[in-house]
Amino acid sequence: MPRKTSPKCKQCRREGQKLNLKGERCLTAKCAISRRPFPPGQHGPTARVRLTPYGTQLREKQKAKNVYGMRERQFQLYFAKASRQVGNTAEFLVQLLEMRLDNVVYRLGFGKTRSLARQLVSHGHILVNGRKVNIPSFQVKAGDVVTISEPTKKSKVIEQELTRLEKHEAPQWLHLEAKTLTGKVLSKPAGADLKQNFDPRLIVEFYSR
Repeated sequence: MPRKTSPKCKQCRREGQKLNLKGERCLTAKCAISRRPFPPGQHGPTARVRLTPYGTQLREKQKAKNVYGMRERQFQLYFAKASRQVGNTAEFLVQLLEMRLDNVVYRLGFGKTRSLARQLVSHGHILVNGRKVNIPSFQVKAGDVVTISEPTKKSKVIEQELTRLEKHEAPQWLHLEAKTLTGKVLSKPAGADLKQNFDPRLIVEFYSR
């Protein structure tokens, strides 16, 4: 599946808010949206954008795609799967996105950003229940144990991350054992864990037109 390769800082500036696509850099003064809080392009500083209801829904969809690093076709498939379930489609959509393996690796703190977490998965550094899984979109389920492979644990890069991981707070639906670089999926995300920097209800309205 192709991935989104446009500059991450431009994605944040287009949406007008921090999407935390560059990890810790987004929290510093180097963050592009802090230095240039206007849309990219030559007319960005003076542009006056008035969004229609359709435009607002579109921007929320684009924001979600940027956060999880997806292309349109893949995102449509997630919405189609969520809409087939009985209940709140918006919640089901966020649950499916959150329970992707690359996102779980990111939430556990094994990768500072989702793009780095995706790279760890696709390069075969992540095990699920003791088996190597190199598919970033792999859907985990409650009870799954996610860990870093033994050869990777010995790498200098991972050793340098141990101090940071000891302070990392995983969401309530995940359990992290920082010393052993092991995480467990306790349940599906729910309640406060489903809150994102985009509104999934507007995405449902966009696709339900």
